[in-house]
Amino acid sequence: MEVEESQAAATSEYKGKTYFFCGIRCKRKFDSNTDRYLDPSAQTTKTQIPHHQLSIPLNSVMLPIQGMHCASCVNRIQTNLSKLNGVGSASVNLATESARIAFDESKISIESIKKSIEEIGYQVVVAAEDDLEDVKENLEQKEYAELKRDFILAVILTIPISILNMFFAHSFFWMNYLLFAFTTPVLIWSGRRFFIGFWKMLKHFTTDMNTLVAVGTSIAFVFSAIATFFPEIFTSIGEHPSTFYDTTAVIITLILLGRILEANAKGRASESLKKLFHIQAKTAHVIRNGNELDISINNLMIGDILLVKPGERVPVDGTLMEGYSYVDESMITGESIPVEKQAGSEVIGATINQSGSFTFQAKKVGKDTLFSHIVRMVEEAQASKAPIQQLADKVASIFVPSVLAIAILSFIGWMLFGPESGLAHAIFSSIAVLIVACPCALGLATPTAIMVGTGKGAEHGIIIKNARSLEIAHNIDTIVLDKTGTITVGKPNVNEILPIQPFTEKEVLQYAASIEKHSEHPLAQAILEYAKAVRIESESVEKFESITGQGAKGIVNGKQVKVGSYNYLENIFNSKNVYQNQINELVEKGYTLIFITIDDQPAGIIGVSDVIKEHSQEAVNDMKKKRLNTMMITGDNLKTASIIGKHAGIDKIIAELLPNQKVEEIKKLQYEGKTVAMVGDGINDAPALAQADLGIAMGTGTDIANETGDIILVKGDLRSVNTAIALSKRTMKTIRQNLFWAFIYNIILIPLAALGYLDPMLAAGAMALSSVSVVANSLRLKRFK
Repeated sequence: MEVEESQAAATSEYKGKTYFFCGIRCKRKFDSNTDRYLDPSAQTTKTQIPHHQLSIPLNSVMLPIQGMHCASCVNRIQTNLSKLNGVGSASVNLATESARIAFDESKISIESIKKSIEEIGYQVVVAAEDDLEDVKENLEQKEYAELKRDFILAVILTIPISILNMFFAHSFFWMNYLLFAFTTPVLIWSGRRFFIGFWKMLKHFTTDMNTLVAVGTSIAFVFSAIATFFPEIFTSIGEHPSTFYDTTAVIITLILLGRILEANAKGRASESLKKLFHIQAKTAHVIRNGNELDISINNLMIGDILLVKPGERVPVDGTLMEGYSYVDESMITGESIPVEKQAGSEVIGATINQSGSFTFQAKKVGKDTLFSHIVRMVEEAQASKAPIQQLADKVASIFVPSVLAIAILSFIGWMLFGPESGLAHAIFSSIAVLIVACPCALGLATPTAIMVGTGKGAEHGIIIKNARSLEIAHNIDTIVLDKTGTITVGKPNVNEILPIQPFTEKEVLQYAASIEKHSEHPLAQAILEYAKAVRIESESVEKFESITGQGAKGIVNGKQVKVGSYNYLENIFNSKNVYQNQINELVEKGYTLIFITIDDQPAGIIGVSDVIKEHSQEAVNDMKKKRLNTMMITGDNLKTASIIGKHAGIDKIIAELLPNQKVEEIKKLQYEGKTVAMVGDGINDAPALAQADLGIAMGTGTDIANETGDIILVKGDLRSVNTAIALSKRTMKTIRQNLFWAFIYNIILIPLAALGYLDPMLAAGAMALSSVSVVANSLRLKRFK
């Protein structure tokens, strides 16, 4: 185990900025994917904001969009939105059928954004936010019912069409007329969605998957109709009047089947999010003026007194006032063991009360509840894009025009170089090219895996905020851990108070508690709880000032009181050289020491200690088994940090760091080429979490909304770090598999179709199965444990 003090780290290797900014003596690494300089002294941020936008706060909105069918649709909407003045960024997702848009409302309105989407042939779902999910679900069910109805009609007609075309096509002169009659409703009614989509795209001089299907089936049908009603046209040029009615019908039927299978698979992929929406209580028992009323949770207000009966869901976040029970919080934290609740306990909305009844006071309602924040973060993660998707997006932007060009070249090639009477071969091969091409698989390859992966993470109490985090997590090689609240429980207890003459133990505790009541640091809370337990009242404080990372000071009863770390009060205690032996004894016990001075005189020392979490050692051991470097950085004293770090099994420990020094340590690792994950409490470690390649915040109850991390561990269990990395690796492996099959499918089958080796009906089947196979492969992630 390697141990370092902050001073060594701060002065030896990084003594002066000149070295790092000289362009000759060192090379500064720049990562274009994250806009990040890996130089320890360079200015780094996770997202580089254009200079003109630095002072402009952008609003963010998620719009559900209907009518998207392939990667080309996604690219079209995204390109259109990015051209709008006032839109900062836009991310369109095929799997979730939504767009996440950041915009400046002083330049453009949501209505203008909606209008621009609808003008290019798509529909924006409009509904009140509370009803949006229900509206989307109803529309999905309606669309699915129509799809199923069209498919059944197509099957009923396609079966006889195929039999008649196969066995009786040349038996009777009227057979082609009968096939024409059977095929027409399949094309016009069952296949109308393709032609409607084609017409919308044509009006805007653009193309998508509907273009390929509509053109392909139309060519086959028109060719067959001409051969049926005007066969002399073909015979006059030496061609046999062949018909492709079965090709038209089978193509439409198989593509509709593919759409049904795809809709089912996508529905299963989004199950986790849908489950979240449906677990929230719709109504609550409110006690007002002594009466119990049942009202919608949308009408609840902060401060309402609510009653929860056995078996019911807690409607919103709050503090339990009366009663006793056990509450199942597994849907929020992933922890299966029910949690004991009594007066003063926090309760979380959407959790299940198991045994007794209780009343509680609402503290957070509506959008501010933990449940609402989790849903919103999962939604945003599923709608976001991973950097790996950029290649698929680039291909999608030219895919359909390229396929149309290949189909035309195939037709010309067969006409020029094919056998005599080659018109049928030319038609046959060009149709196969149009039908076999599948931009759907490209569009679904990444987002479906992200949808399932983030949903699975939520089930385990791991909230992944965006797809970028999911992609980075699988490359992590170094994990930096904070101590308090991450490795340890984060609830220190006062163990010893060492008063320094002439001050008494009571005075030291009273003055310290008076200052610390204005602080939210865990050590401050430990002192306050101890003072309360021994019934010592704190005094009022004037001119309170917090010194970041060191301590606090203020005026108590006319005296200047300072409370903080040894670094903060070192000069005063060193000058007096008092109780050094006792201080050393407290340090040897592994206590964290809080020093108190009154009017710049040493007044006392309070020793507090924290205990390691039950599973921290197990989690660190698992990290080592995965060949991850582990490191602890803390503001605590070196001795305490060493004891905790040794117990947890951490490789390297750096102690007595200020928040800015923690950031420098992260930069140092990044400059060495490490991909760093920082695990902390999300508040005290916010700068370090922001600097790390991946910030992992330990969730702290309903304060989860304030977390800075890219990934949030709701139940605060360090083992979840390993789970998050394992889930990331599985998800990225699935994405790579999906992209490989999506690309290889098109790379192999389009040339085969152009060369005449692929029947258009087989092409339709292959196209339908390609997108379904990608979604089905993503669904394998649901088995992740």
